[in-house]
Formats: sequence, C-alpha cells, structure tokens
Amino acid sequence: MKNILLIEDDPFLVNIYTTKLKESGFSTDAANDGETGLKKLKEKEFDLLILDIVLPHIDGWEILKEIRKEDGLKDLKVIILSNLGRKEEVEKGLGLGAVKYFIKAHYTPSEIVEEIKKII
Repeated sequence: MKNILLIEDDPFLVNIYTTKLKESGFSTDAANDGETGLKKLKEKEFDLLILDIVLPHIDGWEILKEIRKEDGLKDLKVIILSNLGRKEEVEKGLGLGAVKYFIKAHYTPSEIVEEIKKII
C-alpha cells in the first residue's frame, strides 16, 4: 500500500482528500502546518507528499527546499496543491522539484486522486 502525506491547513480539505485517498487504497497521514509536516517526513517513509504552499509556521516553499537537502527525502515525489496559481509560482514549484502543480480551484478531489494514481 502506498503511503501519502498531506500537508494542508484547511481541515475541510484534509478530510475530503484523506477520505478520497483511503477509498482509492492509499494509506494517508496529514499535517496541518509546515513544522508538523516536516517532522512527519523525517520520522516515517512516504511514497508521495501532497503539499500546500500557504501554511502556518513553515510554508510550502521552505518545505520543498528542506526536502531537497535531506538525503532520505531528496527523491520523494511531491505534488503541490495550492490556491497560488500565477505562472511564476507554478514555475517556482516545479523548479524546486515538484512533479505536478495543481491549482485547487481547477481540479476536483477525484481528479487529483486519478493524477496521483498515475504518478505512484
């Protein structure tokens, strides 16, 4: 079973995505701020990280930079799921190593889960 970490500060979205992912056969864990998310990434092995950018304590940009420095996390697949949708932000996310960048308003949770299945 593939293990996914969702770092998202909106409890409603956390609930929707963890439910959808579990229904699709994934094991999921969630963190509601960047600090907790980084801690979980260092404690447990994940196959994929779904990352919001605007987060309390440590933002998604910093998490991406930190992941790419850590030996055990360098190769972790990261999908950004954010409301930030300007071209520069998308390019920055992909430039920092995200495999996909999804703008929340443009995709349903079911569409995101289908994309995840293609990635892992």
